[in-house]
Amino acid sequence: MLFRIFSYIIVCTLVLSSCKSQKRIVTKKNKTEHVVKTKKTKSSKKKESTTIVNSNISYAEVVTNYIEEYRDIAMQEMRQYGIPASITLSQGILESGAGRGELTKKANNHFGIKCHKGWTGKRVYHDDDKNQECFRKYKDPEISFRDHSLFLSERSRYSELFELRKDDYRGWAKGLRKAGYATDPKYPQKLIGIVEKYNLSKFDREVLGKRSKKNKNKKTDIATYSVKKGDTLYSISRKHNIDVEKLKEYNGLRSNEISIGQELYLDSMNN
Repeated sequence: MLFRIFSYIIVCTLVLSSCKSQKRIVTKKNKTEHVVKTKKTKSSKKKESTTIVNSNISYAEVVTNYIEEYRDIAMQEMRQYGIPASITLSQGILESGAGRGELTKKANNHFGIKCHKGWTGKRVYHDDDKNQECFRKYKDPEISFRDHSLFLSERSRYSELFELRKDDYRGWAKGLRKAGYATDPKYPQKLIGIVEKYNLSKFDREVLGKRSKKNKNKKTDIATYSVKKGDTLYSISRKHNIDVEKLKEYNGLRSNEISIGQELYLDSMNN
């Protein structure tokens, strides 16, 4: 009798031990399968999203959107500094990859302008001709466009460009390469190609046409003066017998800063 009871206890113990072992294995297996399934799901979603983004819009559409977004800024810079809007836009498209370049995304730098000596603003480091070169960083794209205008108008090596006609985008494209803006020997052809493919010269004509139209509506043409190297507001005012503050008022200037090639009105537009 005692032998039967002892045998029964041993059998029960073995059965219970076997059940616990199987339960642990099943639980571990189910947990592993769940984790793997989740990872696959996330990965496949990311791939599908990337494919959709890349296939929905062509590069030509990207460029068109870029032009639409920044054309008014480029025309305003042309009015203020005399740089053809077509050149500003074509350089922006080329240098920034129409706004999709890595440098543009992380620094709002649309023109590939490096820090250079004297730059005190924010900066980022980016591979270019050399590894991890210093580039200027801007708060927003509009500041990048303004700095591009200042960069060209305040450096003597670009001064000859401002002697060209303001609609001579071919001359500007060649002059930029000659002055050392870019090292690529095909830089002028690339800019000219972009201008002509997307008809960017129409923005130059729009700026110049608006000015001509305003002049024709006046009883007499409004005299203008193109700023030359060494000019100051004071010297210009003395030369044309105009008060400095009046000259600033005629041209909407808030400071005494002027740039080579900048067109100044010598009379009020409201006369």
